[in-house]
Amino acid sequence: MPDKLDALLERLKAHQRTLILAMAEHDGLPAQSAIHQVAELENVIAAVEAVAAEEADRARRNT
Repeated sequence: MPDKLDALLERLKAHQRTLILAMAEHDGLPAQSAIHQVAELENVIAAVEAVAAEEADRARRNT
């Protein structure tokens, strides 16, 4: 499971990075929808990191 969580985390971070870099290409403020997407991705990334940490703790206790 850790490998799948790591892979998911990398995909989420890559997508967020792509959005941020695309927003940086344009002058002015980014669209609210783009900002909202980045913020939602940040929340999901934090949640996946938390689950990964819980799984790692659980694995350490079981060994």
